[in-house]
Amino acid sequence: MALRREPTARQMRLAVELRRLREAAGLNARQAAALLGVGAPQITHIESALAGVSENRLRRMAAHYSCADEDLIGALVAMATDRTRGWWEGYRGALPTPFLDLAELEHHATFLREVTLLFVPGLLQTEEYARALFAARVPELAEEEQETRIRHRADRRTIFEGASATPYEVVIHEAALRIRVSDRGAARLQLVRLLEVSDVEHIMLRVIPFDLDGFARASSAMTWAGGSLPKLDTVVRDTPHGSVFLDSEAQLNAYRTRFRRVEAVSLGPARSRDFINRLAKEL
Repeated sequence: MALRREPTARQMRLAVELRRLREAAGLNARQAAALLGVGAPQITHIESALAGVSENRLRRMAAHYSCADEDLIGALVAMATDRTRGWWEGYRGALPTPFLDLAELEHHATFLREVTLLFVPGLLQTEEYARALFAARVPELAEEEQETRIRHRADRRTIFEGASATPYEVVIHEAALRIRVSDRGAARLQLVRLLEVSDVEHIMLRVIPFDLDGFARASSAMTWAGGSLPKLDTVVRDTPHGSVFLDSEAQLNAYRTRFRRVEAVSLGPARSRDFINRLAKEL
C-alpha cells in the first residue's frame, strides 16, 4: 500500500496515541514489530501516520502493549476505521491543509470551548467581518482565494445544525467586540449576529469587559475541542505561523485550568447579552 503524502491532523493524533502506548509499555519499534510479526519500518510508518492500521492490528498492538483501557482502545479503533469524507475535502488543494484539519477537528468534537481576545471567533463571524479580516492579510490574498476562505469559514458552521449540534462555549474579550475590522455598519451587524447566536440553546457566550478584575487569569486565547474521551481532547492555539494542535496530558490540563479561570472572571450569559446589546446601541 502506498504511503500517505500528507496525513491529516486526526491521522497524526491516532499515530501519536499508538506511539505513546508503545512507549508506556517500554518497547522500542523493533521490539513491537517482532511481537506483531512485521518489519520495524511498518511500525515507524504507522506511528508517523504515513500508513493506516486495521482494527485487528490495532487491537493486537494494544494487547502487546498491555493496554487494558477498553474505552481508549475502542476510541482509537473508531479513529483508525473512520472513512468520513466531510465537506472540507472539497477544499483540498484550494486551501492550506490546516484549514481542513481545523474543520475536521470541529466536526468530530464532542464540544468546543473557545477564548478570543482581539477578534470575534471564526465560527461566529459575519461574511462582512470575515471578508475584512482576509482582505487585510499580509501578504495579500488573491480575490478568488479570499472568497474560498470566506466560504470555508461559513461552512464550518454546519456543526451547529441539526439535532446533533455541537455544544459551544465561547468567551470574548471586550477588545474583540470594539475593534472595527471594517466600518461602523459591519461592526454593528457583527454584534447583532452575536446577540442572535447567544440565544441558541447549544451556544453559551460570555464576555470579559475591560474593567473586570482578574484579567491576568484570562489572557490566553485558545480553542478546546472535546474528544470522545478526555484523553483525546485537543487544544488549538493560533500563532503567526498558523494553528498549532496541542495534545499532551500536561498541555491539556494546563489549558483546561486556564479555561475554568476564564469562566470564573467573565460575565454570565445574561449579563453578556446585555453588554453586547449596549455596545450595539452605541453604534
